[in-house]
Amino acid sequence: MSAIGSMPDGNAVRSQFVASLDDQSRDWELVLRESHHRMKNTLTLLGASVRRDFTRAGTKDVSLAVDRFERRLVAFGRLYQLLSDNDELSMVSVEAFFENLCAAISEAVLEPAGIRCEAAIGSGTLPASQCHRLALMLTELVTNAAKHAFPNKNGALIRIDVANRDGAWVCTVADNGIGATAPLQGTGSRILEGLARGIQARLHGEAGQGGTRVTIVMPSAA
Repeated sequence: MSAIGSMPDGNAVRSQFVASLDDQSRDWELVLRESHHRMKNTLTLLGASVRRDFTRAGTKDVSLAVDRFERRLVAFGRLYQLLSDNDELSMVSVEAFFENLCAAISEAVLEPAGIRCEAAIGSGTLPASQCHRLALMLTELVTNAAKHAFPNKNGALIRIDVANRDGAWVCTVADNGIGATAPLQGTGSRILEGLARGIQARLHGEAGQGGTRVTIVMPSAA
């Protein structure tokens, strides 16, 4: 039995250190998997919009289609810069970060698909690592809605809300589409749940005739 005030057992310390490294490794693996998953889905949407533009474009409209494609590529690069810039030590403005994210998502993903985006972002600061994970989750939810919620694009709208309420950051992605039968299932949802665990967040999804809404609730001190 260890004496009171004695140094902790070396094996126990090493075990805790290894467990911590394993947790960090699994968390980073989730981030990488989500990044790859996101790139594949976003490229699919980008490719579909390009095919549509060039199929419709006449000889005189080709230069306009090329200009639109170039703008989407720039927005695509800006989106992935935001998703990959993960300075663990810095604090960032929630309002500035997520307004930039929503603008990039809208230009790279939603506008080419004929979907409007509305965003309401609250003020405050968070560690960059938490913003990064929330950004991955929000981008997954928005892209998933863009792919599946709107068989008819007329009046299609996705709304993003980020606010600090009652000691927690509440992030919501809502669409006015057909309503998912299971809003939190599939490969993307498993990655979402893993990322949520890494920031002690909870996920809640609901769907109906008015569309689908998924909410992420993260304690302010996560």
